[in-house]
Amino acid sequence: MRRRRAVKREILPDPKYNSKIVAKFINMIMKRGKRALAERIVYKAFEKVKTTLNEPDVLKVFHKAIDNVRPRLEVKPRRVGGATYQVPVEVKQERGSSIALRWIRDFARARKGKPMEEKLAEEIIAAYKGEGSAIKKRDDMHKMAESNKAFAHFRW
Repeated sequence: MRRRRAVKREILPDPKYNSKIVAKFINMIMKRGKRALAERIVYKAFEKVKTTLNEPDVLKVFHKAIDNVRPRLEVKPRRVGGATYQVPVEVKQERGSSIALRWIRDFARARKGKPMEEKLAEEIIAAYKGEGSAIKKRDDMHKMAESNKAFAHFRW
């Protein structure tokens, strides 16, 4: 068993936008090591977002969408005595971004009947506008944390 925390690997920024968060998103979209396909999907989705919203800087739209979806609180199970309590804890910035990217990806994949770049673009636009499935998921998570606020003293 490892005694120390593993060193985080440094992720290289993507070639087109020179952004680490876009590179991370491409890695999340990628299946079976097909990076070129994942890059094509993400870049086409960004182009579609750019044309739909008439926004010249698509990175600002993407960052705002991630900010809107990022959860501030989550619940973690804590076992105290014989009972398990759902204890609300604050989410760190990096973990919140990872969760937001994962939700956007998963809800885009869950949409049916269109190519992935269109589904992804629609999900990013919905998150940017503060609506859609990922925003609903974040609100549900916040409601769960709010309803279990009484157990916050079990946090350590």
